[in-house]
Amino acid sequence: MTGQYTKSPRRMRGFERASGLLQSRIRKAGESRGFAVARLLTHWAEIVGEDTARVARPVKVGYGRKGFGATLTILTTGAQAPMLEMQKEKIRERVNACYGYAAIERVQLTQTAPTGFAEGQATFEPAPQPAAMPDPATKRAARDAVAPVRDDGLRQALEALGENVLSKPKSN
Repeated sequence: MTGQYTKSPRRMRGFERASGLLQSRIRKAGESRGFAVARLLTHWAEIVGEDTARVARPVKVGYGRKGFGATLTILTTGAQAPMLEMQKEKIRERVNACYGYAAIERVQLTQTAPTGFAEGQATFEPAPQPAAMPDPATKRAARDAVAPVRDDGLRQALEALGENVLSKPKSN
């Protein structure tokens, strides 16, 4: 022998963490089944909430070389990026709560059109528009209809309801 000692790359001195032994196998199993990606796509609005879903979409779930956690990349517009940047931890917590474990370690925002399962579509649903104010004639008709009601709170609620109903456009 020449005095060289070759050591097996897997063998360590002392104890080795079980997570280190199983890490690559668990990652491969998760990637092959695609469970994380499918659930994020199909239930995105339920997971992160309607407001966040309106301005952001999941683009990709990437697995790093080390560690269990994955990186979730979210596509958004430039105007919404600062607000989402402040909500990254909340988004990560909600996604992980959906899975029941820390599937996502990091959330990353992108404002470009990367390739991924969202095909880089940066168009989002607009926020709902507030209802237009009813005209004075509609207000008067609603007030006259509920005039006999003696309870003030009930009369005001019915008057507001009447204004909403009467101001809706008539459909055929």
